Amino acid sequence: MEKRWYVVHTYSGYENKVKTNLERRVESMGMEDKIFRVLVPMEDEVVEKDGKKKTVQRKVYPGYVLVEMVQTDDSWYVVRNTPGVTGFVGSTGSGSKPTPLLPDEVDQILKHMGMEEPKPKIEYELKETVRVKEGPFADFVGSVEEILLDKAKLKVHVNMFGRETPLELDYTQVEKI
Repeated sequence: MEKRWYVVHTYSGYENKVKTNLERRVESMGMEDKIFRVLVPMEDEVVEKDGKKKTVQRKVYPGYVLVEMVQTDDSWYVVRNTPGVTGFVGSTGSGSKPTPLLPDEVDQILKHMGMEEPKPKIEYELKETVRVKEGPFADFVGSVEEILLDKAKLKVHVNMFGRETPLELDYTQVEKI
C-alpha cells in the first residue's frame, strides 16, 4: 500500500481544530505508520485595514483538510471518526472508500503553499548498466535510456526473449552494476 493524499470535509471554521484533533488521535492510537501529514492549505494575503497594509493567512479551501495516509480500514476509521470531520471528498457514501488526489493536484497545492514535495535524488546516468532488484523483472540487466525526474522513475531497456524491451521502473527498483 502506498501513501496518498486525501481530502477531508470538515465543519467550516473547524479546519485547524480537526488538524490538531487528528494529529493527537494518530499519536494516541499509534497510527504514525499509516497517517503521515495533515495540512490546512493556507496562503498569505495582503489586506488593507485602517489605511495600513497587513499580511494575513487565509485558508485556500475553507472547510477542507488534506491528509497524507495509507488507506486501510484502520486509517480510514481514525480519520472518519475524528471530531469535526464530516467525511472524505470522493466517497459516495458512509461506507465507501475515498478517492485519493492525483499527484499533479497534490503538487499544485503544495507548490501554492510553498511546500513542494522533495524530489528524490537520482544517481543514474543515461546508458548506464543497471540490474533490476525487485518485481517481475528482478535480476534482468539493462541500460538506462531515459531519466524521468518528475516521476522519480527510469526507463530501462532490458533484453527479453532476444528483443530489447523498455521498462519504466522506480529508481529504487534498480541498482548500479
